Amino acid sequence: MQLRRLTLLLAATAAAVFATTAAAGQALRETIHVEDTFVETNFCDVPGLTVRTSLVLDIRVHAVPHGPDGLLYFVQHGTERDVFTNVANGKSLTSVVLVNEKDKRITDNGDGTLTILIMATGNATLYGANGKAIARNPGQLRFGLLIDHGGTPNDPSDDEVIEDLGVTKGSTGRSDDFCAAAVAGLR
Repeated sequence: MQLRRLTLLLAATAAAVFATTAAAGQALRETIHVEDTFVETNFCDVPGLTVRTSLVLDIRVHAVPHGPDGLLYFVQHGTERDVFTNVANGKSLTSVVLVNEKDKRITDNGDGTLTILIMATGNATLYGANGKAIARNPGQLRFGLLIDHGGTPNDPSDDEVIEDLGVTKGSTGRSDDFCAAAVAGLR
């Protein structure tokens, strides 16, 4: 779950950055740094569990045109560090997610949309208050996105994600239940 969440965040963040830097037919390189804090009520669907999340996200993005249509294929490397704090008792956990994401196949659907198959590999680890790992999710998964290319299939600056097409190949590695471990550690 953590790895999947980061891969979607990587895609959305990269699209936003390239909205100001993209030019058709050119290779793109960008480094992105995001820091944010937000509060989530009913964390992991537990009624009344309110958690403040402080995150730091660092991403390196590279895109190059491929194939006869020159569609841009993205490769992204990212690290996300989250600190989850139960606002009621001050208990905290840390999650570190490392992910490499690569567009495997892009299909121009001929109707103003692109279907993108993305492979994400990486490792997500949730650490308890004592610094020891309490949940892990290494491995690889594949998922799809449906993108409105805004009439410019070779220019990602006006792209918009229409639909998350879901996982096409589930995680190949260990898949611990992050929510179960987090809820136990935050109570």
